[in-house]
Amino acid sequence: MEKNSFIWLAAAVAIGLGIIYFMRSGPLPGYEPVNVTVPELTAEAQAGRTIFEANCKKCHGKNAGGSRKGPPLVHKIYEPSHHGDIAFQMAVKNGVLSHHWPFGKMPPVPGVSEEQVTSIISYVRELQRANGIR
Repeated sequence: MEKNSFIWLAAAVAIGLGIIYFMRSGPLPGYEPVNVTVPELTAEAQAGRTIFEANCKKCHGKNAGGSRKGPPLVHKIYEPSHHGDIAFQMAVKNGVLSHHWPFGKMPPVPGVSEEQVTSIISYVRELQRANGIR
């Protein structure tokens, strides 16, 4: 085997092992999911919670507190003055390029209507307010 071929093979193995380690390890370095206080929710927010759990929880975590696959939505980055409600609507409809977190791109979420996203937003905003994010 040529020296260059060996170097490329070793690099590929190292990258592969790094990916396996990352996928099996805990949270991203410097990132911990948020412990979220859940208030008594309005009917609209409860409906949003159900939709969130079916479509968003796998990445954004329990009670929107984040996971290894996606950021917490109960975080100051997502406060209404920085990410207005329309940002959530657009994210679900069009997806989002990674820009605040190292999780990669968020794909669009097919099958979730604008009305359903409005309910999800109610849920997230009530969680945010209960956790000091205004």
